Amino acid sequence: MKYTTRQSAILLLSDGTIFHGKSIGISGTTFGEVCFNTGMTGYQEIFTDPSYFGQLMVATNAHIGNYGVNDSEIESGSVKIAGLVCKNFSFNYSRSDASGSLEDYFIKQNLICISDVDTRALVSYIRDNGAMNAVICTDDTSVEELKMALSKVPDMKGLELASKVSTTEPYFFGEEKATYKIAALDLGIKMNILRNLAKRDCYIKVFPFDSSYQDLAAFNPDGYFLSNGPGDPEPLSGAIQVAKEILDNDKPLFGICLGHQIIGLANGISTYKMFNGHRGINHPVKNIITGKGEITSQNHGFAVNKEELDNHPNLEITHLHLNDGTVAGMRMKNKNCFSVQYHPEASPGPHDSSYLFDQFIENIKG
Repeated sequence: MKYTTRQSAILLLSDGTIFHGKSIGISGTTFGEVCFNTGMTGYQEIFTDPSYFGQLMVATNAHIGNYGVNDSEIESGSVKIAGLVCKNFSFNYSRSDASGSLEDYFIKQNLICISDVDTRALVSYIRDNGAMNAVICTDDTSVEELKMALSKVPDMKGLELASKVSTTEPYFFGEEKATYKIAALDLGIKMNILRNLAKRDCYIKVFPFDSSYQDLAAFNPDGYFLSNGPGDPEPLSGAIQVAKEILDNDKPLFGICLGHQIIGLANGISTYKMFNGHRGINHPVKNIITGKGEITSQNHGFAVNKEELDNHPNLEITHLHLNDGTVAGMRMKNKNCFSVQYHPEASPGPHDSSYLFDQFIENIKG
């Protein structure tokens, strides 16, 4: 393997802090909220997860790209992260069923990446100072120019991003003759959620984020699903109204991640932006109903208000995050509705929580 000289690059945080590194060869600048994922595998699924739209991803694994990419390991049709920050970027890969290198994949998608960064120091800094906007620059743009441009980037709080990743037209997934019909509101839905529903004998019609309840109901579904997605849930007034009407009509409803937050807002429970959020595949959760623990895959920067949820007459907490006590799941006492803040489809991640899809089917049967 020959040695190649690579151009210097920087990561500039909104508070003025600079981390230095090297470009992998794609020139330019890219902006977003900097966040980190603690997963040790599944980088391609992470990069294509619509929930990460508009974010600069810091990979805590020391090696990224070492097993290349595979066409089947995607959660959407394209890379959704705004940029990548890593320690060691592997230009070579060593997996027999890889369809190509991560470098070529990024070149095709024009994704800017900075490597050779002290990611341990960076993650420690983010943990102490919170998630903030940042810019990756791999060309010769001056720091002063970057600071000026970065000051104009909107904060994630109050930012509606579901419209950037949702389908523009309804589409179907699964076998048409399946036993159950599911209407899914696409706020940034992951492919593996659709695969898990189809595997449980469901035929899914996926609707754009701005669809009405009447649009979904015209499919005559047996159950409704609110998907994961990026950004702040509060601006999604249309999706909140859809959730309210599903509940008013007493239909089976399941929400994941952003969908979970939408159900909270539909019940008058506020949401808030977390200091750092949860992103990784080893987050411990306790199922309050069964008393069992689950290791879960998580990816969110907002959460529902636990105190308000505790005092709500028709809602109860079903799952708690064991690291910080935040709400990881809830259900309605008077409606056929439940939701979780994490990802039971776990792509990537452990499959401890896949039973939640079975629970949804049981709720439909009931």
